[in-house]
Amino acid sequence: MAKKILIVEDEAPIRDMLRLIVEQHGYQVIEAEDYPQAVSAIVEPFPELILLDWMLPGGSGIQLAKKLKSDEFTRGIPIILLTARSEEEDKVRGLEVGADDYITKPFSPKELMARVRAVLRRVAPTALDDVIEVKGLRLDPVARRVTVNNQSLSIGPTEFKLLHFFMSHPERVYSRQQLLDQVWGTNVYVEDRTVDVHIRRLRKVIHGFGHDELIQTVRGVGYRFSSR
Repeated sequence: MAKKILIVEDEAPIRDMLRLIVEQHGYQVIEAEDYPQAVSAIVEPFPELILLDWMLPGGSGIQLAKKLKSDEFTRGIPIILLTARSEEEDKVRGLEVGADDYITKPFSPKELMARVRAVLRRVAPTALDDVIEVKGLRLDPVARRVTVNNQSLSIGPTEFKLLHFFMSHPERVYSRQQLLDQVWGTNVYVEDRTVDVHIRRLRKVIHGFGHDELIQTVRGVGYRFSSR
């Protein structure tokens, strides 16, 4: 399935140009022409990236970026600000509220897509078959093996899938329902409390090496895998 990009731009000719460029490179496009439309468009499944104009009717791109980056569920969505402002202080302000990159108008299609690909590479989850290692905790999806400092761990199949999902999607908070959908599947009926049980089992497996702290409980929201 093509990756989804949200374009937030109030000027129709620019928005049409952006859509054409992005679609030509194989991405799916969602459009919004003002602040309220943009807020309404950011629902699950979330876009992989947002191209966000600085000046918008009903609010600013800066306000929207700040709102998204302060929310546990949307803070992981990368944002590229598009603006005619070229002053360094404006660029700094945009990056300080959480934008991942900044493009000054006018820009070429080649530059735009280079920036899009670069940002997506930085934030994209690890490929499904890649070996992942965090602080000595190493997961090999192909061999279905988990080791800590070259010592193999005994881990159940569900805990393995849960750990793989966490390690390939770090620093983002997931609700219990989201974890059920991603790990167990949408066609399986499992109660929310099942997630808590498997989280406890997973933490127990990696507890002896101090890695249980990587799986963090976010009170009232869900869980996050983080090395911070």
